[in-house]
Formats: sequence, structure tokens, C-alpha cells
Amino acid sequence: MILGMSITTFTVVHVVISLITIAAGAIACARMLEGRPLATWNSVFLLFTVLTTVTGFLFPITVFTPAIGVGIVSAVALALALAALHVGRLAGAWRWIYVASALFAFYLNVFVLVVQSFQKIGILNRFAPTGSEPPFAVVQGIVLLGFILLGFLALRRFRSA
Repeated sequence: MILGMSITTFTVVHVVISLITIAAGAIACARMLEGRPLATWNSVFLLFTVLTTVTGFLFPITVFTPAIGVGIVSAVALALALAALHVGRLAGAWRWIYVASALFAFYLNVFVLVVQSFQKIGILNRFAPTGSEPPFAVVQGIVLLGFILLGFLALRRFRSA
């Protein structure tokens, strides 16, 4: 049991939180690309990204896994994003620190979504059952290139209010 929930229920809660994170991240990213103020969607994105990271650490851990590594890196990125937003108020260098760290945290969530999709969705799993096959690498490469492009554009377009 985790937080009074069965492992299955807790997993569903964690997945729902993760999907909300990704949806809110897409909207927050779109606002950055449009040069609009971050507003509420950014707060939803950051809150649910923190919840995703924290709930990920609540699963039973017996050995260090890549998922734990991703969680640690995500926590560092989130700490930077939150510092840039709340301490630096997105002024000066804090703007690009925020954009880079928030988009990196968003990327990590999408990266995990792709990993989980290839593990859990039958048709995808047939193409890459171990996650080391070319179709998996191609999809992850496309996702990475897409986020690099998003980051470049967001850095050019987003200006804090």
C-alpha cells in the first residue's frame, strides 16, 4: 500500500497526474511560443510536474533504476524552474534559466511517456520489445529534436511580463 492505496490504484493516480502534467506543459509551452504571459497553466504544469516527480519516488524502491535517475534530474530541473520563477521573477538570466529548465522537465515527462508507451502498448511493444530497437530510438530522437526546437523558439519568443 502507498498512501493508503493499492499499488494498482496508486499507479493509476500517478499516470493521471503525469498525463495532466503533459497536457498542461503543452499549453504552457504554447503560451511561451506565443510570447504570452504564463498565467494559470504554468502553475498547473509546475504543480503537477512536482506531483509526478514526488509520486514517482513513492513507488517501492529496491535498487537504483533509470526511472529514479530521471526523477532526480527532473527534481533538479524543477528546483531551477521554481527558483527562476519565484526568486528571480524571470528577470534577466532567470528568464532563459526558467525556459530551459521548465522545458527540460516537460521533455523528461514526454520521454517517460514514450518509454511507457513502448512498454505497455502492444503494437508499439512489437516494434521495440526491449526499448533498444531502432523504432524506439527514432521516436525518442524525434521527441528530443522537437524539444530542442521548442526550446530555441521559446527562448527567442518568450518575454516575462
